[in-house]
Amino acid sequence: MQYTDLPLEELRAYAPALVEPDDLDDFWAATIDRARAASTSEAARVPVEGPVRTVIVEDLTFPGFGGEPVRGWVLRPRDGLPAPAVVEFVGYGGGRGLPGERLGWASAGYVHVVMDTRGQGSGWSLGDTPDPHGSGPAIPGVMTRGIRDPHEYYYRRVFTDAVRLVDAVAAMPFVDPDRIAVTGGSQGGGIALAAAALSGRVGAVMPDVPFLCDFPRAITRSLHDPFTEITRYLAMHREAADATRRTLSYFDGAVLARRITAPALVSVALMDEIVLPSTVFAAFHALASTDKTLAVYEFNGHEGGGIHHWMRQTAWLAALW
Repeated sequence: MQYTDLPLEELRAYAPALVEPDDLDDFWAATIDRARAASTSEAARVPVEGPVRTVIVEDLTFPGFGGEPVRGWVLRPRDGLPAPAVVEFVGYGGGRGLPGERLGWASAGYVHVVMDTRGQGSGWSLGDTPDPHGSGPAIPGVMTRGIRDPHEYYYRRVFTDAVRLVDAVAAMPFVDPDRIAVTGGSQGGGIALAAAALSGRVGAVMPDVPFLCDFPRAITRSLHDPFTEITRYLAMHREAADATRRTLSYFDGAVLARRITAPALVSVALMDEIVLPSTVFAAFHALASTDKTLAVYEFNGHEGGGIHHWMRQTAWLAALW
């Protein structure tokens, strides 16, 4: 493996002046208000029996975009006392998986909530949430579903699901609503940035090698999926380039990061072939947080810091709260 992007000294200075739509805030405020108004039910938790005995495991269903049901897991300490929460979003192609795969945060004393990603969950981990929306012609995958119109784009639904999950977590009786962190790797990191930017209830953000940032650079420089789903789409739909760029500007983590003021711990890997390091630096530099840290893994690919970074996250959160 080798470095996949700019030298580190250039990455530390990379802060592109990305253009954001004039109606970005109105677009997201209307989207989230509509989702909250469409919810006719509250989040529901059902106890799960199984081999996990040291933490409480619950099957979660909460109203997401359009009030549509979205699945998840809640794993929490057995004492039931109010505790900080870590809300986790999942990488591309994955779903919420099985509870036994995700015991770390609850074992560390946090309420751990994992969101199933609608319409995914058949790539490398299991999912249970459909995406009951069609789209026009698209490349296999989700990156180009509805990409010509921000109102129809797939990630409008996913980002809204994430905000509504934070709403649901804040209302849980065993969660301290002033101490909610969001995290995730790759796509999960991009969703975490969106949730932190749009929710108003996130107290800390920990995106790990975040995807979905600095689209202008990512779609012209990335050599691998998922970003190349977009370039293959535009290779066929030559007339859609301007509309596509406009749509993506509403969902760019390096644009939404300008609205994040919560403390942030971000990771980047300099040999990452999936998420170009420069796109992570773009998002990090855009953060409005006064307390922000970037963990650089010089000799790692898209796996980032792995368990070593999780250890760093736990220490960082413990010092914060």
